[in-house]
Amino acid sequence: MPDLFGAAPTTNMPLAALLRPASLDEVIGQSHVVAEGSILRRRVAAGTLGSVILYGPPGVGKTSIARAVGTMQGKAFRPLNATRAGVAEIRKLADEARMHPLLIFVDEVQRFSATQTDDLLAICEDGIADFIGATTGNPYHVLTPALVSRSTILKLEPLSIEDMEQVVRRGIEHLHAGGVAIAMTAEQVRRIAGRSGGDARRALTTLESLAVGHGEQAFEVTDAMLEEAYAAAPINHDRSGDAHYDVVSAFVKSMRGSDPDATLYWLARLVHGGEDPRYIARRIMVHASEDVGLADNTALQTAVAALHAVEKIGYPEAQIVLAHAALHVARAPKSASASRGISAALQFVAGQPPVPVPLHLRDGHYKGAAKLGHVGYVWPHDDPRGWVDQVYSPMPPGSLYRSEAREAGTFERRADEHWRKVTGGEPPRRGE
Repeated sequence: MPDLFGAAPTTNMPLAALLRPASLDEVIGQSHVVAEGSILRRRVAAGTLGSVILYGPPGVGKTSIARAVGTMQGKAFRPLNATRAGVAEIRKLADEARMHPLLIFVDEVQRFSATQTDDLLAICEDGIADFIGATTGNPYHVLTPALVSRSTILKLEPLSIEDMEQVVRRGIEHLHAGGVAIAMTAEQVRRIAGRSGGDARRALTTLESLAVGHGEQAFEVTDAMLEEAYAAAPINHDRSGDAHYDVVSAFVKSMRGSDPDATLYWLARLVHGGEDPRYIARRIMVHASEDVGLADNTALQTAVAALHAVEKIGYPEAQIVLAHAALHVARAPKSASASRGISAALQFVAGQPPVPVPLHLRDGHYKGAAKLGHVGYVWPHDDPRGWVDQVYSPMPPGSLYRSEAREAGTFERRADEHWRKVTGGEPPRRGE
């Protein structure tokens, strides 16, 4: 009787491993990396692969591409464990490579130490063996500069829905060939493709869990079976890697861009991924000032209150508080005058000689101040308007602060109108 995958009963390889492509032609997706004429193809064809870093999220084909390259080149594939491989093992591989062609593959290469990296680079630079490293982290952040500078960096992307459907159908065909008659509708195939987040390994693991235990008996996958398979399935969100920064970046940019639906979606990704609610609240606080600022001063109040609230209540109720604050920032009118103003002021202070404090603004609360010329300050509250025309710095108006009043009712628009009423002129700090 054939087993689940039509192999010998002693084979326990997962479906994702059984379906690894034998050549780059069989790789699904990643056409920018594996297509004819690509730099990887040209290096393989020329037999000068050298050192290559494949960078991308889990399940997008890094190991599969590496194995396919080794097969196409006719080289023995030697995987190394980044946390366990010692210098002696790397040097042993160098000796082996002198006897026959070798492709060394290191998954999670960012865990290599500097010493391991130096030994590996020595092998590659001497032309003894080819090397492919894989990492989910941004190579420019997580790898040593020496390895980055000596490697071809190829970024892999999450697979598209159409690519993922092709992965699932290939898995179904393999199961059928092994005697497992699994039946799925086109909508169910697309659901697995969509809910796998561009991760082919996750899609095939889900398919495998649906098929296991049915033997040769034909069966149809039900929606209930799919929901059970996904009941506790997480989505890609590495809180210490690129996924974290990319999702957070999308979240804050959606708030800045006034898109409430996108704001809620990326917030849900953070919440579902287990992100600390205090961290999310802190990001909302920053952007309440950076992006909303003086256009709606209550946005910062909401964000600060949200941080205090999530410290008291936590998940799951904290998600409502976070949505409240995030939507306030997303829906509020926008002004970057505070953020731009302080950045311009700090840049000026760091790059220019100190501006002397005008004499009439200097401290006059001590005996002898008048003799030093610290006189002439006019108290604005003595004027019925609450304002007097006097110099506060030698910098011309508008040098640092630019009002970004765009909509009626915003604080800056009201401030501009007050200026006109008090002075009888146009606001001197109104940006174009």
